[in-house]
Amino acid sequence: MNIKPHHTLKELQRLYRSETNARLARRIHGVYLASKGLTCPQITGVTGSARRTIQQWVAKYNTGGIEALKESPRCGQPTKLSREQEQAFCKRIEAGSKNRAGVSVLNGHAIKKILEWEFAVNYSLWGIYHLLHRLGYSCLCPRPQHEKADPQAQQEFKKTSSKRWIRSNQNIQAKR
Repeated sequence: MNIKPHHTLKELQRLYRSETNARLARRIHGVYLASKGLTCPQITGVTGSARRTIQQWVAKYNTGGIEALKESPRCGQPTKLSREQEQAFCKRIEAGSKNRAGVSVLNGHAIKKILEWEFAVNYSLWGIYHLLHRLGYSCLCPRPQHEKADPQAQQEFKKTSSKRWIRSNQNIQAKR
């Protein structure tokens, strides 16, 4: 492979050893090995990258140096909710369920309905879970409580109920 001399071997070695971005360091390391005269199969054995990938790294380095090896920003799909809508959605989630459709727990399906009815956006379940994770929510869900439950009566029940199961005194013999 022909490599343009943008940097010396020592500079390339210093660059890939001091780079904090692991992906960029691996690319610089691949270019360093190619400039030392190693073949593509030898470089694939060291870096674990495909032959074509190494060829692309060398071509990028030849055209633009180290700057060409850096990753360009990835656009991805734009979010369906604006930042203001995300804040309103967070407030809505923190307010809890409003029992409008018989929902007592906010799970993925219930949140899907909330997003459709109140924010007019359609998410898949995976998209909902990704959105919740991005907004800082976890998958943990508290135990549901009935709206007419009496906490004081529940505490009294816990105090007065027996702590363990009552065992039968009879020993039941197995048939032989």
